[in-house]
Amino acid sequence: MFESIRKHQRILQFILLILILPAFVFFGISGYEGMLSGDRGVAKVGGREILQPEFDAAQRQQIDQLRQMLGDGVDTKMFDTPEARSEILEGLIAQKAIAEQASARSVVITDERVRQTILGIPGLKREDGGFDDARYKALVASRGLTPAGFEAMVRGDLLVQALPDAVSASAFMPKSVRERLVALQEERREVREQRFAAADFAARVQPTDAQLAAYHEANGRVFETPESAKVEVVVLSRDAIAAQIAVSPDDLKTYYEQNKARYGTPEERRASHILVKSGPDAKAKAEQLLAQLKGDPSKFAALAKSSSDDPGSAAQGGDLGFFARSSMVKPFADAAFDMKQDEIRGPVESEFGQHIIRLTGIKPGAEKTFEQVRGELEREVKLQQAGAKYAEAAQAFTDMVYEQSESLKPVADKWKLEIRTADNVGRVPAPDAARGSPLASPRLLGALFGDEVLRNKRNTEAIEVAPGQLAAARVVEYRAPQRRPLEAVKDEVRKLVIAEEAGKLARAAGEARLAELKAAKAEAGKGAEGFSTVRTVSRNAPAGLAQSALEAVFRMPGESLPAFTGVDLGTQGYTIVELVRTLTPTPQELAQKLGAYDSQIERVAAQQDAGVYVESIKARTKIVRHPERIGTKADAKQP
Repeated sequence: MFESIRKHQRILQFILLILILPAFVFFGISGYEGMLSGDRGVAKVGGREILQPEFDAAQRQQIDQLRQMLGDGVDTKMFDTPEARSEILEGLIAQKAIAEQASARSVVITDERVRQTILGIPGLKREDGGFDDARYKALVASRGLTPAGFEAMVRGDLLVQALPDAVSASAFMPKSVRERLVALQEERREVREQRFAAADFAARVQPTDAQLAAYHEANGRVFETPESAKVEVVVLSRDAIAAQIAVSPDDLKTYYEQNKARYGTPEERRASHILVKSGPDAKAKAEQLLAQLKGDPSKFAALAKSSSDDPGSAAQGGDLGFFARSSMVKPFADAAFDMKQDEIRGPVESEFGQHIIRLTGIKPGAEKTFEQVRGELEREVKLQQAGAKYAEAAQAFTDMVYEQSESLKPVADKWKLEIRTADNVGRVPAPDAARGSPLASPRLLGALFGDEVLRNKRNTEAIEVAPGQLAAARVVEYRAPQRRPLEAVKDEVRKLVIAEEAGKLARAAGEARLAELKAAKAEAGKGAEGFSTVRTVSRNAPAGLAQSALEAVFRMPGESLPAFTGVDLGTQGYTIVELVRTLTPTPQELAQKLGAYDSQIERVAAQQDAGVYVESIKARTKIVRHPERIGTKADAKQP
């Protein structure tokens, strides 16, 4: 089971993501409930219709989430197939069916749960830990929603998640099954291997021009130049709004007076101290030490080394170095900043005990004038005002790029934004794309190359590409993939043909050798010349064995040994693996390992139970599908 899950991990994540997990940060089912029913539906689930715009948004969002999970290099075309579109439709159907079931069972999502979910959205906390209300409003606006609509969307998503979560939480797997799973996972096998490397057969391959032409024709996509586009982009940011704000000199001076302390250098003082930790006799002991110092102040460093309970400063004769008032506890700071040079004072009580303090240095504070900090003041005030205006501007920006979708000029003119042009833009961010650049955003690129933007030559929706930055873009010129002519790629084609044909020769040689071994019924260690030395492999430690060969080894029956199996490694060649011995974990080893797998087993059981539950809900719900409306055949696979 673990091997299967590991092998199909991406597919499993994709299906579970669609069927169970809500995507409230980017896309919510409930956000589309109010769409006009005049659009053609792609399916009907009970009394709820799934409309084409809802499906299109879900498809875009699944690709965005997969990019986040698997990296920007993921090929999005693999999710634009009839099978993938069918899976997305089934995911939407599952969500609608679960929502109906949750409503029928009167499942309620509390306001507090909604609030906590929104507070947990990444990027909505300020540096001081508080909630960034302006950023939240901008995020909501970028989704084309009001705060109330966004909260309703989150509530709907949590409602869809509630029932599968409850089933997952109650998942259970019997101990006997768990032990069997762990025993299979921990099983080891002793093997020997004989490789037939394709490179050893390459010299025997002499491809003809006809072979090269046929390969080029049959594998045209391999030799295509990637699609690209010339695009225009506008970015609305807090900085852009701040640049348009004018601040009067009087407002600046008022702000300066209110924050004058921030623009100067505070006074610092240097002191030494002797600490007597809190206790019944602490004050009396401190007074005795103070009396000795009054008789001979030069003894301060020596007394600090011998009598101070502060190990950090005692070794330095009590010296604390220079410090600001805010660096020390209040009683200590109040005393130190009230003393004269070389004065000794004490005992001063703090939460740490009784202090005897000697002031050894004073650094006066310095205050910057208004003119010295005027530029900094103006930037701060503008950014503060821009933060308050950004949410409102983000909503208007979002509306305008949608309503006036034939051009970016209206939004550029309204907010005095630059329309930037970029050429040779692809579906995946370029390796040299600057961090924070709108064209480094997979979401924006995904929208740019979506059918609606390309086919109808419209603006993309407004998309948050960085904190405090909304971007919209459009395609000026689109260049479809083009196959490079054979003459331009002939050397590349020849190498690929040689690799493929050499792999076939290696496979033929390996299969012939495997037939000999099986016919001879060789005993372990005999009649198997050319094999490597014996090595032990496990599912977690392949010891250099190719993954496909490892999987083949653990599919072999372990009763009648020795046994042989062959594995085609494609252009790498062919390998024969001899299974010499099977090593199962002892009861003691099994008992030691069982606990380490508990969380993984629970997760697998929860995923299975949730998946079965979702399918059972779908089976009890009246569902009408229109697969032809999403580009899939009526007889396409329907989970």
